[in-house]
Amino acid sequence: MKWVWRGLLALLGIFVIAFLIFRTPDTDAATMRAKYGGPPSQFVKIGGGVTVHLRDEGPKDAPAIVLLHGSNADLHTWEPWVAALKGQYRMIRFDQVGHGLTGPDPKQDYSRDNYLADILEVADALGLGQFVLAGNSMGGKHALAFAAAHPERLTGLVLVDSAGGPMLKVAAKDKDEDSGNIGFRIAQTPGINLLVEQITPRSLIAQSLEQSVSVKSVANAAAVDRYWELLRYPGNRRATLKRFGTPYDPLTEAEIAAVTTPTLILWGEEDRLIPAEAGRWLAKTMPSSRLVIYPGIGHLPHEEAPEATLGDLVPWLGEHASPAIVPPTSG
Repeated sequence: MKWVWRGLLALLGIFVIAFLIFRTPDTDAATMRAKYGGPPSQFVKIGGGVTVHLRDEGPKDAPAIVLLHGSNADLHTWEPWVAALKGQYRMIRFDQVGHGLTGPDPKQDYSRDNYLADILEVADALGLGQFVLAGNSMGGKHALAFAAAHPERLTGLVLVDSAGGPMLKVAAKDKDEDSGNIGFRIAQTPGINLLVEQITPRSLIAQSLEQSVSVKSVANAAAVDRYWELLRYPGNRRATLKRFGTPYDPLTEAEIAAVTTPTLILWGEEDRLIPAEAGRWLAKTMPSSRLVIYPGIGHLPHEEAPEATLGDLVPWLGEHASPAIVPPTSG
């Protein structure tokens, strides 16, 4: 039996050595703030002990547009839109809890309701009355849910390759393709996902981002570094595991059909995370919507095709963005 115990100890030693070699520790919060949180970033305290990292650019009296990033992304994903629109609109974007420099929620609450409460608190903290709300992927789900819960606050809704609708089945011919995202699959795999909190190689993030887009230049070295470093911001990996461990909670068809806010739906035809059929379903279900699908584009049209998306967004904003109105102070 001694040889059995010796073998087990040897395997344990190999495991420990491998763990120490491949372990990727959290990044340093101060270093990350210096790198990704410089001007025009702000850090604004809202309820629940959360300090939100946000950027508020453009004329303060201009129509306001609030932008919500997708899962495991951050406010920097909207840079092309902000750069093009901040001369005419008040562009507001923030890292949602569990992401970027906002970091984890102190109560580990990653429910849809908590995300909606944060949107409302950020809007109130910045003195926004009515505004346009835009979201990509997970951020689209939160934007859609906010429109269902607080229609009086919105003049328009923009959904970019948005979650929030039912999980549609992919056609059989697509099931054989290299679809989806390896990072998301690992985060959802019991057992293996526990290693992600300690072992998150940069190559995994690079592959995950490359699988999400069709325009591969978006997955450049700087973008991969940003995703990798901010995922390892203290607490974000644990938050990611908790989010992915929660069952998908789409809005019901009745809830979505009841959203009458004017809605622009933008979608990449080659999206392998949320197929374009989901966008078509939303367009058929939402009574005040317009759908645009972009050939050759993946999950991030606002980054992959900024000129094309802005070409559709700008005239739509001309119809639906109205001046910001400061809401009455709540008692």
